Amino acid sequence: MDLHQHYPGLLDLKRRAKRRLPRFVWEYLDSGTGTEAAKARNRAALDRVGFEPSILHGPLDISLATTLFGTARALPFGIAPVGMSGLIWPGAETRLARSAARSGIPYCLSTVASQSPEDLAPHIGADAWYQLYPPKDEAIRSDMLKRIRDAGFKVLVLTVDVPVASRRERQVRSGLTQPPKLTPRLLAQVALRPAWALASARAGMPRMRTLDKYTTGDQAGLPPHAHIGYLLRTSPTWDYVQWLRDHWDGPLVIKGVMRASDAPKLEAIGADALWVSNHAGRQFDGAPASIEALPAVRAATKLPLIFDSGVEGGLDILRALALGADFVMLGRAYHFALAALGPDGPDHLTELLKRDIEANMGQLGANEIAALPQPLSHTIGT
Repeated sequence: MDLHQHYPGLLDLKRRAKRRLPRFVWEYLDSGTGTEAAKARNRAALDRVGFEPSILHGPLDISLATTLFGTARALPFGIAPVGMSGLIWPGAETRLARSAARSGIPYCLSTVASQSPEDLAPHIGADAWYQLYPPKDEAIRSDMLKRIRDAGFKVLVLTVDVPVASRRERQVRSGLTQPPKLTPRLLAQVALRPAWALASARAGMPRMRTLDKYTTGDQAGLPPHAHIGYLLRTSPTWDYVQWLRDHWDGPLVIKGVMRASDAPKLEAIGADALWVSNHAGRQFDGAPASIEALPAVRAATKLPLIFDSGVEGGLDILRALALGADFVMLGRAYHFALAALGPDGPDHLTELLKRDIEANMGQLGANEIAALPQPLSHTIGT
C-alpha cells in the first residue's frame, strides 16, 4: 500500500487512530483539561501565524539541517514524551524509539511511560532524551539519574509545569482511572476495537515500569485521574533545578517555560535549553497558547528553545522556527500515527512532516531554516 496515497496528512492518521482506539484511550490521548480552551487556543494561535509567499526565486536546494546541543541534525523536529504511551498502543515506547533511531531524530521517554529506561536501552539511538517528573526523595532522584545514564539517555528534560494533577475531565467522563482497570464499561468499549484489544491482550494492561522500584502500588487517597507517580513527585523549586544541574553532566532542558522573566534565571542556573510549552493544553486551561509565549521567551534568552503544543504539520513547525524556536517536538501526532498504522506509522509521519516542511519552504523561497522569513506581524495575536 502506498501510505502517501491513503494517508497524505496527519488529519488522515488522526481519523484512523480514532476509529481503532477504544473511547477511553482516545479521550486520554486527545483531551485537554477544563473546557479545553487552552487546547483550542494553541490551534487558533498557530493558524494566525502567516507568511508572505515568495515568487520568482527559481529552483531551491532545500536543507532542513539544524544544530542543537552542538550536534548537527538532519531534521528540526523529534518525538515528545507522552505518559503511558503503552495504553495508546502496546509497545509504543519501543516502536517510537526504534523509529526515531532510524530517522535520526530524538525520542524523549517519559518518567510515567509504560516502559522503563532499561526496557528501552536496546532500542534507542544516539539521540535519546529522558523527561523527568521530579521525585522529591533525593535517594530516588539519584538512583533514577543513574538508571537514565546507564541506559544511554543523553539529554535530561525536567518538566516544571505539573505542580499538581490536572483534572482532565474528558478522561474522567470516559471511565478511565489510574491505574487503568478494565471495568465492564471499558470492556464494552474495547470490544468495539478488535485490533487494539488483541494487541493489548498479548501485552497486558500497562503500568509505569520506571516507578515499580520505588512504589508499593498503594494509591489510597489519590483521585482517580491522578497516577501513582504523584506519590513520589514534588513541585520543584529553583534549588531543585540547581541540584539537577550539579548532578547531571549532560544537556539539561527545562520544559514548561511560558514566562519570559523566568528565562534569564534558568540561563543563569545552567540550563542548556528551554522548552516552551503549555503541556498541549492538558494542565491549565487559562494558559496562553504556546506560540504566543514563544517570541517573548526568545527575546529574553540566548539559550536554544524547544517548542511544542498543538503542532499538526510541517507548516506549524515552520511557524515555531520562524518565531524563535530552534527545535520542535510532537507528542500526540506520533501517537496518532502509531495507533493508525502500527509500526509503520511513526516512520510515515516523519516522512510526511519532512515533505510538508520542504513544500512550504519552497513557497517561502527559503532554502534553509536560517532563511525563513519573519511571519506577518499583523497576524500575531489577532
